[in-house]
Amino acid sequence: MTATPRIRPRRLRTTSGIRRLAAETRIHPAQLVLPLFVREEGGPMPIASMPGVVQHSLDSVKGAVQDAAAAGIGGVMLFGVPSRRDATGSGATDPEGILNRATRVVAAEVGDALVVQTDLCLDEFTDHGHCGVLDALGRVDNDATLERYREMALVQAASGSALLGLSGMMDGQVAAVRETLDSAGFIDTAVLAYSAKYASAFYGPFRDAVESTLDGDRRSYQLDPGNRREGLREAMIDIEEGADVVMVKPAGSYLDVLADVAAASDIPVWAYQVSGEYSMIEAAAMHGWIDRKRAVHESVLGIHRAGADVVLSYWATELAGWLNDGDFA
Repeated sequence: MTATPRIRPRRLRTTSGIRRLAAETRIHPAQLVLPLFVREEGGPMPIASMPGVVQHSLDSVKGAVQDAAAAGIGGVMLFGVPSRRDATGSGATDPEGILNRATRVVAAEVGDALVVQTDLCLDEFTDHGHCGVLDALGRVDNDATLERYREMALVQAASGSALLGLSGMMDGQVAAVRETLDSAGFIDTAVLAYSAKYASAFYGPFRDAVESTLDGDRRSYQLDPGNRREGLREAMIDIEEGADVVMVKPAGSYLDVLADVAAASDIPVWAYQVSGEYSMIEAAAMHGWIDRKRAVHESVLGIHRAGADVVLSYWATELAGWLNDGDFA
């Protein structure tokens, strides 16, 4: 006898129209945020370990954000690449420092069309490359760093940042920044907590992008890659402290943590598809080993499927263009 299945799930896969109707997860351009690097001196500079990504000048970033706005993505996250660094990261709180200048430029260019966001961390601005100030023994001083974060928050908000990305992984950073913003009248400036940020090997190309001076590692403040429950705990603490959004970073290797946080959180949950994730797909595609467009889409789709409301991705503008063209319908 020939087996005749009574239940046929393939019926919902037979045509593109049926597959579209049955799709459980979709990406909309507004669910994407584009990270951008802006350098203090010189013109746009390609980043060798991130093919297709550049360090922008204050002029070239205008075109990048105009393209992003035209594609309909949700926002941009700005990172500064200063020409000078010091022990306390003074450039981070200088109103004329590169990140604050870039924020004013971008907010003036597309502030009504995109949510302008800024990285609130010291690592790009310190000569030792850590995310905070160091004590006499060379350790990152959590509470002294919080004071620097308070100062950064005020300058970034005054420069036009609508959302501050607290990525330093200092204990109490959300409470400190929220209190400072509210006391200064910036009650509408949102706080994004990089809550579950892991000490990952996938940040390597990013450190090229910001010309990091880090010697050593950040394992004393970023999470151990083997710790799942701790990621959820960090997110719950940040929610309690007043975060408006919580983040899991990296995304692709931490989908279990992302799903945990999404299931427990009553505020938006975002994820950062980091530089190493980007560069691996680009490198494999350059060798002809994978279909680049499909791999990009699938990688971001998987992050959304795991629970991310928004994904930060270096492909944000390009992917939005494909979505607008109906390439994955």
